[in-house]
Amino acid sequence: QVQLVESGGGLVPAGGSLRLSCEASGFTFSNYKMSWFRQAPGKEREFVAQSSRRGINTYYSDSVKGRFTISRDNAKNTVFLQMNSLKPGEMGVYYCAAGSRISTRSTDSDYWGQGTQVTVSS
Repeated sequence: QVQLVESGGGLVPAGGSLRLSCEASGFTFSNYKMSWFRQAPGKEREFVAQSSRRGINTYYSDSVKGRFTISRDNAKNTVFLQMNSLKPGEMGVYYCAAGSRISTRSTDSDYWGQGTQVTVSS
C-alpha cells in the first residue's frame, strides 16, 4: 500500500522558517523523483520544488528559488522541504508527490500525500 505522510506544517510569522518532511512507504522510493506542491484556498495546486532520484538535481519555482531547499534521504524514504523567509501569500496545504518525470505539472505525479497545512501570519 503506497503511503506518503507529510509532517512539519504549522503556524509561523512572516519571515519565519519551517521544515516539512514526507515519509514514503509501499513503493521503491529511490526510483522516484519527489516533488512538493502547494495549494492555497480557492487556487490551483502549484509546483514548488522537485528532487531527482538521488537528490543531485533539484528544481524550484521562481517564486521560492533561493529561499526553499528540497532534499531527500533515500535510506529513510523521506523527502524534506526547508522553507525560509516565508511570506503570507505562501500559506496553504503543502503536498509531497512521487513521479517518474522531471515535471512541474501535478498531473505527472503518480502518488500523493494528504498534505500538511502551513499558515503564515503577517
